[in-house]
Amino acid sequence: MIRRLFYLSLGAFITFWVMRRLQALHPSHVVHRTADNAAGMLRQVRDFTSDALGEAAERETELRARFGLGNAEDDN
Repeated sequence: MIRRLFYLSLGAFITFWVMRRLQALHPSHVVHRTADNAAGMLRQVRDFTSDALGEAAERETELRARFGLGNAEDDN
């Protein structure tokens, strides 16, 4: 009796788990997750790019001051 109850509850749990996994593969869920991931990645790329450009501008200013080359605006 206990063994049957165990296997019945195990089957119910596995069924529940499989149904949840199948629902997660529904096209609308996949599209939303993909769009959210892409938006997050785009935000990270923008942050990285702005940080890198800011650091590059600071370094250029330091080098121009060190070697006496003047401002970048004067070269144009």
